[in-house]
Amino acid sequence: MFHPENWRVAIDGLWSNKLRAFLTMLGVVIGSACIVLVITVAVTGSRYIIGQIEGVGANLVYGGLIQSGVKIVTRADEITLADLRAIQEQVPQVAAIAGTHDMPITVVAGGKARAITLIGVTESYARVRNLVVLQGRYFDQDDMRVGAKECIVTPHLASLAYPDRDPIGKPLRLGELRFTIIGVFRERVSTFGQSEIQRDSALVPFPLIQMFTGNRFVSTFYASSDRPQDVPLVTREIGEVLRSRHRPGAEYQVQNLTSILNAARKISLALTVVLLVTAGIALVISGIGIMNIMLVTVTERTREIGIRKAVGARKREIMNQFLLEALIISLSGAALGVTAAIVLAVLARQLLPPEMSVPVPWIAVVLAFAVSCSTGLLFGYLPANKAAKLQPTESLRYE
Repeated sequence: MFHPENWRVAIDGLWSNKLRAFLTMLGVVIGSACIVLVITVAVTGSRYIIGQIEGVGANLVYGGLIQSGVKIVTRADEITLADLRAIQEQVPQVAAIAGTHDMPITVVAGGKARAITLIGVTESYARVRNLVVLQGRYFDQDDMRVGAKECIVTPHLASLAYPDRDPIGKPLRLGELRFTIIGVFRERVSTFGQSEIQRDSALVPFPLIQMFTGNRFVSTFYASSDRPQDVPLVTREIGEVLRSRHRPGAEYQVQNLTSILNAARKISLALTVVLLVTAGIALVISGIGIMNIMLVTVTERTREIGIRKAVGARKREIMNQFLLEALIISLSGAALGVTAAIVLAVLARQLLPPEMSVPVPWIAVVLAFAVSCSTGLLFGYLPANKAAKLQPTESLRYE
């Protein structure tokens, strides 16, 4: 099939009908481009969604005491810093653990009193919650030990308090206390107010909020595991540690983001399959187009086939010639389609946010070529077989 003479004859046959060959090729171009773009979009979307969830904390386990319900909640049921230390010691898969206690408070910013969220945090909070410190710094061990009157604020709160100045080192009145701003922070991936961090929030050392409120309990805790696969085990063991340290009637909610990650992966896979089926339909349609055009071509070239057979061409050589023509159309269409898809992906990168990359997976390119060539050979077989079965004498008489 791949003898140089067969290639020459196949290329000459296509070149004699360039416009027809190109129009036949368009279906393959569209189908192969669709395959590459579908897989690229699926991979890009999946990576972005999973990256956003992992930015919140792929290894994150969080929870707290269930305050609602018919059961009475006592002070002894509350989670304390001693519970967090026990979790760190008894669950070896926990890499870091942090606790928070938040409360509403009034801040004076821009000459106006505004309601914000004041959050007391432990030293590992920034690490566990993947916070980004935009300016200044986070609390150190000395800040936590002495309960320094320092705070870290969200960008919006910083702009309200000091719209035209650097807020670092400036005072901020929170309730009846005056704090010094030592940093400006944001969540690495926004939780849109679904966590304790709101648009206007201030972080302070946990010991300070203990003194301020008189409460020594943790309203929400966060723990990060060493590996994502350890998250279910850590979730289960943290619940067991908490239940073992408190009375049987206390109920604790311990959750993780694994279910959300799995749901995102399943949705991504389902969308990929649906889009690939759509691209496959486009290739099947293009394959039918190849078959129809080549059947017409066989009819038009009946006399040529008869002459080739009369001078000694065998049935296999005739079949190989037309299969090669179908293969050349498919290969050329796949090459053009893949090139067009890569160009579109490169152009799309200029329009998307910097953190959203658009990789073109090599498997998509290989799959596009494989499916396109297979489609061309599959639908090119019938015309090739018809051409190979023509009788020389009948072909020579054909007008």
